[in-house]
Amino acid sequence: MASKKTINIKLKVWRQKKASDKGQMVDYSLNNVSTDSSFLEMMDQLNEQLIAEKKEPIAFDHDCREGICGMCSMFINGRAHGPDTGITTCQLHMRMFNDGDTIYVEPWRSKAFPVIKDLVVDRTAFDRIQQAGGFVSVNTSGNTIDANAIPVAKVDADKAFEAAACIGCGACVATCKNGSAMLFVGAKVSQYALLPQGKVEATQRVLNMVRQMDEEGFGNCTNTGACEIECPKGISLENIARMNSEYLKASLK
Repeated sequence: MASKKTINIKLKVWRQKKASDKGQMVDYSLNNVSTDSSFLEMMDQLNEQLIAEKKEPIAFDHDCREGICGMCSMFINGRAHGPDTGITTCQLHMRMFNDGDTIYVEPWRSKAFPVIKDLVVDRTAFDRIQQAGGFVSVNTSGNTIDANAIPVAKVDADKAFEAAACIGCGACVATCKNGSAMLFVGAKVSQYALLPQGKVEATQRVLNMVRQMDEEGFGNCTNTGACEIECPKGISLENIARMNSEYLKASLK
């Protein structure tokens, strides 16, 4: 049985104690990194080394480590989630890098995502946008209709599911030169606009969510398409067009 391949790497990691502090890139060297390990496992190995050296470990977000939650938001070598396509940082493996490589690791860069510490940013702006309208009000009086009893065209159901695949990681914002959140908001608006259950509140939903997006300080969309390319779930720009259509219709009512 062949032995596992290991590489030695250099890292330049953004360190920042808190939002009000001035951050900087700090150099680290890490040896014997298994190419089978994930990027987060490599970060764990680096933190173990720092702890052994009596130094403060690097703060970074993670949860499921299965590409589901979107917590593992890192800007790696100039790309959101790193040098691979259709994956989150936790799904990025060290076999994507070579022995002796220098890897740059930074947090999301956006006015609306202020740094909390090191690689951790505050993404609660997305939560507030969701709270503004990303839901369907349900009558729980006991006279509710089974959702399966409402016919939905397959093409609409498929598009709604595709939009609902958005995990809210923020890669679209981090990648966009304008710091726009329109792919995220477009996906959330589309998710409901395509289904009959979402049409009742469609007007207020899109108006409230777009207003909240603007209040949070996100930039506007200039259709460069970078967000779709770097989105780990492949959310389509079509959702931005649908949101714009929904917004125009709601504004004219």
